[in-house]
Amino acid sequence: GRPYLKAVFPKMSSDYALELNGLKTYFFTEDGVAPAVDGVDLVIRQGETVCLVGESGCGKSMTAFSVMRLVPPPGRTIAGQIKLNGVDLLSLSARQMVQIRGSQVGMVFQDPMSSLNPVLTIGEQISEAVLAHHHISRSAARDRTMGLLATVGIPQPESRYRSYPHEFSGGMRQRVMIAMAISCEPKLLIADEPTSALDVTIQAQILDLLLELKERIGMALLLITHDLGVVAEMAQQVAVMYAGRIVERGDVETIFESPKHPYTQGLLASVPRLDIDRSNTLHSIAGTVPNLLRLPVGCRFAARCPQVMSVCREIDPPELTVGNGKAACWLHDEHYASEKASQ
Repeated sequence: GRPYLKAVFPKMSSDYALELNGLKTYFFTEDGVAPAVDGVDLVIRQGETVCLVGESGCGKSMTAFSVMRLVPPPGRTIAGQIKLNGVDLLSLSARQMVQIRGSQVGMVFQDPMSSLNPVLTIGEQISEAVLAHHHISRSAARDRTMGLLATVGIPQPESRYRSYPHEFSGGMRQRVMIAMAISCEPKLLIADEPTSALDVTIQAQILDLLLELKERIGMALLLITHDLGVVAEMAQQVAVMYAGRIVERGDVETIFESPKHPYTQGLLASVPRLDIDRSNTLHSIAGTVPNLLRLPVGCRFAARCPQVMSVCREIDPPELTVGNGKAACWLHDEHYASEKASQ
């Protein structure tokens, strides 16, 4: 280990693997400011799986990049805290962050081909990740790499060590990415749509692998997805994101059985189900996600919401406690709910 890492992470005493408090990551473009992540609060307990769900462009991936401190320009994290095991990552230097990526938090990206170097062998790339965080010899790193390849279910690690990325299938490349991400047994693994480029049978294998590794290493998992089937299978807690904000959160059973926000209700209604009469047409949510450069006044979902009230177009709703979860929706405010009922 590195001495200054021990100073940064003295004892890992926090109950939370990750805490986001009021996180804001904005993009400063020629056309204006786009609040990609706009005041996000999120907690992940040690060893827990949290799914962050929403349509494309809602800010899910940018939340992950913010945690890793890899936000591309012209984006900047301008406010909030990102606490990893109780330490605010925004207070650390770039050099300290290099050490923390991999050793404390790992990330698996959506497209493994764009994350792997085409001119280096798979073995060289994983060994490089191992050597970056461990004071060990090259031969020890090679042995560890073989072990990692076997751990993620890649057959014949000895011959595969010398293969190049293009010689692997998509599913195998994603396993390589997972091997690199867990090479230092991080406390938190962020997986950003890790199965979206893969076919369904391979998807299931990758998700099973993540669950198995999570149990073995005891790491927390932040899984970013738009696939509610994945959420149902993997999550303990769910956070639903829309236009840069979390609009609903709760445990997976509550979210699936009684969603409280109209957006979550719409997402769930648009999933095909085997236990419902097929003659009903599939529901879809009308309209599109608002342009972040020109956000509406009030609730960001108001223009698409079937239950919209006049207050929704005027004042942004706060997050309200509803049963076991929370939803940012005026329907759960006593005053407006009674007004709606009397209409």
